[in-house]
Amino acid sequence: MSFLRLYLRVIGLLAPERKLAITLALANLALAGVFFLEPVLFGKVVDALAATHGGNAPRLIALWAGVGFAGVLASVWVSLHADRLAHRRRLAAIAMFFEHAASMPLSFHGEYHTGRLSRIMNVGVSNLFNLWLSFFREHLATLLSILVMVPVALWINWKLALLMIALLVCFSVFNAVAVQRTHKAQGEVEELHHEIATRAGDVFGNVTVVQSFTRLAAESRALREMMTRTLNAQYPVLRGWAILSVLNRAASTLTIVAIFAMGATLHARGEISVGSIVSFVGFSMLLIGRLEQFATFLSNLFFQSQSLRDFFTVLDRRPEIADRPGAIELPRVRGEVVFDHVSFGYDPVQPALHDLSFRAAPGSTIALVGPTGAGKSTALSLLYRAYDPSAGRVTIDGQDVREVTLESLRRNIGVVFQDAGMFYRSILDNLRVGNPEAGEADIEAAVAAAEAAAFIARKPEGLGTLVAERGRSLSGGERQRLAIARAMLKDAPILILDEATSALDNTTEARIQRALDRLTVGRTTFVIAHRLSTVRHADQILVLDQGRMVELGTFDELIRKGGLFARLAEEGQFVADAQPVPASSPLGGED
Repeated sequence: MSFLRLYLRVIGLLAPERKLAITLALANLALAGVFFLEPVLFGKVVDALAATHGGNAPRLIALWAGVGFAGVLASVWVSLHADRLAHRRRLAAIAMFFEHAASMPLSFHGEYHTGRLSRIMNVGVSNLFNLWLSFFREHLATLLSILVMVPVALWINWKLALLMIALLVCFSVFNAVAVQRTHKAQGEVEELHHEIATRAGDVFGNVTVVQSFTRLAAESRALREMMTRTLNAQYPVLRGWAILSVLNRAASTLTIVAIFAMGATLHARGEISVGSIVSFVGFSMLLIGRLEQFATFLSNLFFQSQSLRDFFTVLDRRPEIADRPGAIELPRVRGEVVFDHVSFGYDPVQPALHDLSFRAAPGSTIALVGPTGAGKSTALSLLYRAYDPSAGRVTIDGQDVREVTLESLRRNIGVVFQDAGMFYRSILDNLRVGNPEAGEADIEAAVAAAEAAAFIARKPEGLGTLVAERGRSLSGGERQRLAIARAMLKDAPILILDEATSALDNTTEARIQRALDRLTVGRTTFVIAHRLSTVRHADQILVLDQGRMVELGTFDELIRKGGLFARLAEEGQFVADAQPVPASSPLGGED
């Protein structure tokens, strides 16, 4: 993406407020006229004062003052409204980026670390804000001034105007060379900054691991090494632009000296008046100021361009999983789920699922078992369209899940993961993720059913207690019970339990299993199971191996069959049931 296309795209984001943007552009036209008139009036005042009587001088000075005052008022108005516009669009850009990135599928978030993604958003939006402000305050008036001044200068005196044109050419060549020679290096610098943000985010997200393994010194050393590499890559770029600044300033100084020298020569020949020389010097100073502003803009755009490209690269990514044209709203379903010859692969060369077919009746419980990597979680992820199958189809109540809107599909499916996924918010806010409209009675009922009431009551602020990032301030059992309560509040007719109790001790697991038993009543439930009782009481058991369904049946049927399932049971792959814990047990919160 070229600088011009990139800049036009930045300005294009102002389109929702195009009327105000156009008004500000017209105001900049007026300001350009003011900037142009001031040196002209200055020259005329000098000529008037040099005349015998100087009769026009007071009128010209009054006009000059009026023009200057009008320019001040216009500048204040432009600055005020440009600031407000830029602030509004900055917040709109944050919302646009956030909504787009958050809606992207898991494959996208596997590619972008959260630290990198946050930096792309924050730096990109900050650069957008600065460019919008400078567009209305400087860039537009600069461009218009240059376009107006050069023709007028040629009309006044073409010999002096050639010196101004030569200065303009020097600025253009110097900046083009600087951009060409440092563009690639600056891209590498920006990538290194992303790596620093990613590394820091990794450490913050795993600070317990860093501290427990005494990795702080090593991580700090690695971060400092990355910073050293960044500076080593940045310094040559800065040196190139520093040389450019010196060349631009030298060209400006030489142009002013040349204009004075040539102006003096022309005046001695009677070809130009002193006032015209003064006007030309004013033009030159104005042009130099504008060119230096333009050089600063180009420099800023250069250093910001890679972050802006990264920002737009994210916005341009189209989600692989999206609503199809004409997608319909899925109403509340009965819960019949059918996998019809479904195949899928993250890698086309090695598919994760092969020709999977089965039917789950409404309200039934389906257990998925098999060795690690058999495709259990992958299969269930196709149900709520984390991915789409490469062959076959998944239907709910006879409706292909790809033909309905994502929102209505996922509204019908509740998921309890092994990692409960807690937000850095209060317990109440975490629960209301399941149902933002849930009333106090609904929340109390869900908390009680999920065996979470006792531990919440012991928290300093009850439901208002702040949960640390990723739920670190809660035990594993507490997080899972909140996740179950959240799923209860969602009240979806289809439920997925993705190893929701596999990381818990037996006592905690028994309590949570009791909550899960309440949650699954009347719902079509899919369980990635490791507990013997869950497997035993499932209506159907799907046995997967290397992405293929190798067995299907009830517990007794599969044991009698003597296949893979029977072998897994014999090898102790299923956890024996823990002793039940009474609801009044004091062990309820010690997990």
